[in-house]
Amino acid sequence: MATTTPTRGAHTPPPGGSGVTSNGPSAWRTRLWRLDDKASPYAYIAPFFLIFGAFGLYPLLYTGWIALHRVEMTGLDQSEWVGWDNFAKILQDSEFWTAVTNTFVIGVISTVPQLLVALGLAHLLNYKLRASTFWRTVILTPYATSVATAALVFALVFRPDGGLLNWVLHFVGFGDTDWGDGEWTSKIAISVIVIWRWTGYNALIYLAAMQAVPTDLYEAASIDGATRWQQFRKVTIPSLRPTILFTIVISTIGSMQLFGEPLLLQGGTIGAVGGSEHQYETLSIYLFNYGWKLGHLGPAAAVAWAMLVLLLLIALINWIVGRFVRKSAA
Repeated sequence: MATTTPTRGAHTPPPGGSGVTSNGPSAWRTRLWRLDDKASPYAYIAPFFLIFGAFGLYPLLYTGWIALHRVEMTGLDQSEWVGWDNFAKILQDSEFWTAVTNTFVIGVISTVPQLLVALGLAHLLNYKLRASTFWRTVILTPYATSVATAALVFALVFRPDGGLLNWVLHFVGFGDTDWGDGEWTSKIAISVIVIWRWTGYNALIYLAAMQAVPTDLYEAASIDGATRWQQFRKVTIPSLRPTILFTIVISTIGSMQLFGEPLLLQGGTIGAVGGSEHQYETLSIYLFNYGWKLGHLGPAAAVAWAMLVLLLLIALINWIVGRFVRKSAA
């Protein structure tokens, strides 16, 4: 009678008597695969949240804690609870509201021309030009220049005694202008620096958005007899509305954080920070004066939180305006 060798079944232990069934490794691999499938997305985004928590959320909360205490630069290990006194102090300070006004005025007269010029440059670069890569690199060069270098160079340009701009204005009959001490001339000088640095950056953003517009739209508009200007108004601008809203928000945030340009406009000397009459003192300079010149970290932290609230309000207004424009366009 022939004997048959029993095949190893699902419940037959492997040689060696380990007691692990043949399905054991497969089941373990399945569990590992499921764990990897569920945990991998969180592992991929974990570095962002760790960095944000360490360098974003923690400083924000710590600044809020300082804003509710009396903390001096000379005694960082000593604090006294004062509640909302620091906020009340800055809100009752006329210099704070001067800084708010200066920040918004400089933001408007720098952002509006900047975005209009960037839109025009992007429209020109969108056509087939010789050495287009070269021209795109050229307009991006100011953005790659450090703010300290740009501000110091323009400080020489706007110098009242022997500055390049005053030297040029002499040829058209104007006298010397003290750009840093004037109420409006100082704001214009700072706006020129901002426009010079950021126009190319925004132009490349607009150019990328323009190149994503389907060519069928332009072809249809051309068949209907639309000129290039009409195509720009009726096709390009409506297609760029989300991008334009994005650049407005980013430029607004940048204008709220203006620091290097006003700090270095008159060479960064102690007496010239923000101007002799605070004529170009921005919120960032106001914070700098409170925190680092006077050493009062509590009010400085309150200014930082006030800037955050203003940014949130501006973002809310931009969102409402953008939503209204989208609805009206539909």
